[in-house]
Amino acid sequence: AVWFGPQEVSTATAIGVFGNQLGVAVGFLLPPVLVPVSEDQAMVERGLTTMLYGTAAVTTCLFLLVLFVFQKEPPIPPSPAQAAIALSQSNNKSYLHSIHTLLVNRSFVLLLITYGINAGCFYSLSTLLNQIILHYFPNAEVSAGWVGLTIVFAGMVGSVLCGLWLDRTKTFKVTTLVVYLLTFAGMMTFTFTLDLGRMWVVFLVAGFLGFFMTGYLPLGFEFAAEITYPEPEGTSSGLLNASAQVFGMAFTLGMGALVGQGDIRVSLLVLSGGLFLGTILTAFIKSDLRRQAAGHAATLISDGPTNV
Repeated sequence: AVWFGPQEVSTATAIGVFGNQLGVAVGFLLPPVLVPVSEDQAMVERGLTTMLYGTAAVTTCLFLLVLFVFQKEPPIPPSPAQAAIALSQSNNKSYLHSIHTLLVNRSFVLLLITYGINAGCFYSLSTLLNQIILHYFPNAEVSAGWVGLTIVFAGMVGSVLCGLWLDRTKTFKVTTLVVYLLTFAGMMTFTFTLDLGRMWVVFLVAGFLGFFMTGYLPLGFEFAAEITYPEPEGTSSGLLNASAQVFGMAFTLGMGALVGQGDIRVSLLVLSGGLFLGTILTAFIKSDLRRQAAGHAATLISDGPTNV
């Protein structure tokens, strides 16, 4: 919202998530190409060296671009809500004070938990997907990789479409709740269709699951910005990402233990249970759209003298 107006911000957030998922997709594709599966240790070492130095070069270039090119904010605020923040003293509060304000916001705490559950499920499923697929489809390493890409690419489409929908409807809570519910439905379907022995069904269900699971991510960021305004969006986004990492580690460790024992269905049911809990908690989040209200109020104030 610092750079984009009220009719663009959700789409911009979705495109940011799109870029993140594009990086994940590249991560699925490039390592097998650069680092061949070979008994020749020298060849593997050369591949690893190329991949690591290439990654270092790209990230260094990005760092320099951000450091010297990227500006903190535009010269003119893109929305009345951002203009109100610029004119107020709220942005002078300390970082710790801002975190405290967010953590006493009941709706944000619920969103913090539900976002962490959803993203954590995605992280753990992506990490252990190869083992899960190979349990039901032995010697299907290539197909397992393509299933992962299907989840990522479907999620890229879902994130952009969800952002576009949010920009046009502003139905933050309803959209978030419906997408979360469909993510839960997708995980349950994925859990109980793996043993059918039909790979095309796995691809279809994986695409459905990825579309809504990743499509939820920009919704979470934008919903958080709405219910925590005028607190800095970077703070709320950082806490959401921290929650995702914590839940991701917890789910991955728990699932890893279950998968290692061969309890694949139980591990997937754990994720499904987490998503069901997240759906219930999402229903209790209060739709307090403070950023929208501030924008409307600022517009009315600015237009008032003109209409008199």
